[in-house]
Amino acid sequence: MQILLTVAELRQWSRAHRSAGRSIGLVPTMGALHAGHASLIRAAAASCSQVVVSIFVNPTQFGPNEDYARYPRTFDADCALAESEGSAAIFAPSVEDLYPAGATTFVDVEGLSNRLDGASRPGHFRGVATVVSKLFIAAEPDRAFFGQKDAAQVAVLRRMTTDLLLPVEIVVCPIVRDADGLALSSRNIYLSPAERARALVLSQAVHKVESLAATGERRASVLLEAAHQLFAAVPEVRIDYIALVDWATLLPVEAAIPGTLFAAAAYVGATRLIDNAVLDSDALREPSRRLEIRTLEERDREGYIRKPQNADESRLGEAEVSIPLRNLPSSLHS
Repeated sequence: MQILLTVAELRQWSRAHRSAGRSIGLVPTMGALHAGHASLIRAAAASCSQVVVSIFVNPTQFGPNEDYARYPRTFDADCALAESEGSAAIFAPSVEDLYPAGATTFVDVEGLSNRLDGASRPGHFRGVATVVSKLFIAAEPDRAFFGQKDAAQVAVLRRMTTDLLLPVEIVVCPIVRDADGLALSSRNIYLSPAERARALVLSQAVHKVESLAATGERRASVLLEAAHQLFAAVPEVRIDYIALVDWATLLPVEAAIPGTLFAAAAYVGATRLIDNAVLDSDALREPSRRLEIRTLEERDREGYIRKPQNADESRLGEAEVSIPLRNLPSSLHS
């Protein structure tokens, strides 16, 4: 595996492979790699001829009181993991190489950059969009791989890529979780055992909202209240935001449809964590017209339209499509 330290080296590496007809997959990271990053590298290796993993703790996406200085840096371990998962190269530039002296140009995706994480971390998405655009220009990848855990970031980068006509496909990979449900994050290392236990409220809220959506519940007010109730039981966890939004615009919605994003961010001690789910249950597609399959006995027990009136009706098949009385307009009730 090659270690590339400058933009010039990365560009030369990429163009040599592209001229030979090989596709390039880029996995942008800030290092401190874990199993979630490993899944991105595997996905890239499965669909691209050559994979490069960037390791760069980007100063422009951190606020003045955030954890830039203490963000975990584990370069040797990161290289070993990346190579074991199929990466052909590591790009590890200096700050000076990506941000030359006197640089004044930034990429700001207006509107989107001020929503969700952008609202509580001013300038964060400006820094993300700027560094990722620089990586795209330097690496010239065919595909770039990101985790769904950073769903708001994905929305910003999709918009940026479209607006700037960049020939890069954004590939989003599923969230990877620990056995207890906590979404993997390089910042989980900051958590004490007690804080880690409290942090599980984020994944519990995600699961609760997914479960309600699976039953056909679409109302944002109901879904968000269910999440808030779970957080209320863990007062030590401070909510940053709990939101139900359109994934493309990050604007709030009143009702969920397939593809709606439920997202939450919270502070567990001093550590800010995020989690989310893309709601895709079939039950959201036509919730007012869902039909239920029940045996005659089940329909009788649950108050469905009517009992079989004679033996002939009882033989009309043990499973029928029927609509509960409680779901009919009141004018149709007998």
